[in-house]
Amino acid sequence: MMKNFFVILAAGKSQRLNSKVPKPYLSVNNKSLIQYSIDVANKCKNISNIAIVYNKIHKKLLNNLHLKNIIKIEGGKTRAESTFNALKFIKKFRCINVLIHDAARPNITVNIINKIINNLKINKAVIPCLKIRDSVKTINKKKKIKNLNRKRINTTQTPQGFKFGEIYKLNKNYFDINVTDDASLFINHGKKLKFINGEENNFKITTKNDFVLFKKLKIKKNKYGIGFDVHRLEKGIKLYLGGIKIPYHSGLKGHSDGDVILHALIDGILGACKSKDIGTLFSNKNSKFKNIRSIKLLKKVLDLVGVKGYEINNIDINVIAERPKINKYRNKIINSISKLCNTSEKQINIKGKTTEKLGLIGKEKAMASEVIVSVIKYD
Repeated sequence: MMKNFFVILAAGKSQRLNSKVPKPYLSVNNKSLIQYSIDVANKCKNISNIAIVYNKIHKKLLNNLHLKNIIKIEGGKTRAESTFNALKFIKKFRCINVLIHDAARPNITVNIINKIINNLKINKAVIPCLKIRDSVKTINKKKKIKNLNRKRINTTQTPQGFKFGEIYKLNKNYFDINVTDDASLFINHGKKLKFINGEENNFKITTKNDFVLFKKLKIKKNKYGIGFDVHRLEKGIKLYLGGIKIPYHSGLKGHSDGDVILHALIDGILGACKSKDIGTLFSNKNSKFKNIRSIKLLKKVLDLVGVKGYEINNIDINVIAERPKINKYRNKIINSISKLCNTSEKQINIKGKTTEKLGLIGKEKAMASEVIVSVIKYD
């Protein structure tokens, strides 16, 4: 088998994104951006090896991904240095072709990789590119503006494919710290390369808007679930609602802490994600759930549905009780649920309702909650 190496450059500092988490390790659908590129490369039968060039200050983040069968190479201070570090490292594997890709482009496809490899059979360098659509101007130091012919301007993408011997030789003999993509070395030294059509969705994530756009592309479906729970009130026990302790003379009697809001929320989440119900997952016949805090049950459920690719989009809660009046604690409960679900407070709403003195709830002997949950799923 011809050895085609797929090298992912992930050693940048992501300064323009202004994110606490480095760009390659940002998560969409519980999957890091770098994992998206790895998964696509793994689907290509013609790719023999995958290598990641990482920033040494992000080594712990990379190790936390628990990647298997991946070559890890420490990067340099610039993109050019990182590329050359990778080429020097993989030289010993005697690869024939190398595809060099930016981790900041997580929306690549098997199709573009295969096109590059097929074109490398008769070309030394293959570069995906797009025609520019906007009108383009240049401004010099004297602020003089000049129109450019957009018909002659292309933007290049990654992965960029090369005969290994050619790209290695250029880096070794003409290393240039200022090159912003690997095709530049070929162009600067008069080498021929092959341009192929790139893909519109293979854009580079540079700003927060780019990241939001990528998330939107990965949204698969909106789904909804309804949850309901009711418990008797009993004097002398603690009252928990929405994960926080509420001062009141009575609490909710249950196998766990009786938190009707979180119980209804759990069932709403499970319903939206088609994942059974709270009673099936946490049976009241199981002693290990006796008196357990509902926040622990919620965390288990969020882990369960997170693995399946679901993310909470909106939560609407009704609390049905005569007393205590929920309005007094609304903001604290919203803040609690926001932190538990890693969801913005703007995506959570709580309303207090009564039964107009009717039934057990009206007689202040019980309390109930109903919740509607909206979730989104990414590809």
